[in-house]
Amino acid sequence: MKLKDTGLTKEELKQKVATYMIETYERFDFIAETAKDMYIYDENGEAYLDFYAGIAVNSAGNCNDKVVAAVQDQVADVIHTFNYPYTIPQVLLAEKICTSIGMDKIFFQNSGAESNEAMIKMARKYGVETYGPERYNIVTARMSFHGRTFGAMSATGQPHNACQIGFGDMTPGFSYAEFNNLQSFKDAVNDNTIAILIEPVQGEGGVHPATMEFMEGLRALCDQKGLLLLLDEVQTGWCRTGAIMSYMNYGIKPDIVSMAKAMGGGMPIGAICATAEVAKAFTMGSHGTTYGGHPVSTAASLAQITELLDRDLAGNAREMGAYFMEQLKGLPKVKEVRGQGLLIGVEFEDGISGVDVKHGVLEKKLLITAIGQNIIRMIPPLIVSKEDCDKAYGIIEATVKELVN
Repeated sequence: MKLKDTGLTKEELKQKVATYMIETYERFDFIAETAKDMYIYDENGEAYLDFYAGIAVNSAGNCNDKVVAAVQDQVADVIHTFNYPYTIPQVLLAEKICTSIGMDKIFFQNSGAESNEAMIKMARKYGVETYGPERYNIVTARMSFHGRTFGAMSATGQPHNACQIGFGDMTPGFSYAEFNNLQSFKDAVNDNTIAILIEPVQGEGGVHPATMEFMEGLRALCDQKGLLLLLDEVQTGWCRTGAIMSYMNYGIKPDIVSMAKAMGGGMPIGAICATAEVAKAFTMGSHGTTYGGHPVSTAASLAQITELLDRDLAGNAREMGAYFMEQLKGLPKVKEVRGQGLLIGVEFEDGISGVDVKHGVLEKKLLITAIGQNIIRMIPPLIVSKEDCDKAYGIIEATVKELVN
């Protein structure tokens, strides 16, 4: 839908937002009317270089042709039904995902937060039914972020984050340890612990990748103590970090892994994959969803994942991520460049605000985001080229120099 088709001006549209919508987001002052590949176009046809990808969603490019075609084809057949009849894209997608990432079983959800909620529920139910009524505690990492539903936000290790303030007591059953500190996790485990839950790369926590020693140590700790290793790959999954799933960079395998974002190509979908043993915890009536495994979303996901794998966009993420991170080290006032593949954070020295950089590059038609006080984050579509990286770097460099001067 285009603005000209509505008979409204831009200001009239914005006023309707102010009148009718509950706003919890910082709005950019443009209307996203169309998008293609590496660019989003506003109501005037101005192009914005997209290094945000709908928050790590549009990994095969904005409005990827094959994803669009899959959605259009499925919409004409079955838009939605309940989960009693079989639907073809759902079954084909289940096989594609499980065989691609080496997991046994899958349960479809609608979002990343719902997927993490399902992962928490499965782990707790497995613990209670296998070991006893008190065995449901989960250790998560400080500065983690797992979503905004009650279980997911309780698992989030940021007690001062706005997502946890004002809602009363969090869901019990969680304790927290220091990310990349194996001894801290060992100390947090007790007789009632059933699982350890982490992100392989802490995204909202500042783009901090797990070390090899930490990930290998957690897997060994879980094996030794009879714990489940739960990995939140909502943002890191599906080629973002230079491997199909980030855990493959470490040579380990989780007991349950959550995913969403990039798996849908822009359509809302999420999932958890689990080993066959742990998956037995979900029985008839123990969990369910109206829209999970939605025919249109699974058709889009099947097309998206096929594109990501067939075009080896994990390989491009590795190559372009290394190239771009090396460039970013040359920015003025840089304290550290961190990342894995094309999930990249730049932390500046005190005095350079990440929010100011974000707003400055927006004026130059580049889309990035900021985390905390001094950090910017880039998560472009995985089709990004060296030329795109060069252009983005030039805009960021010019903006930071303006702020320094």
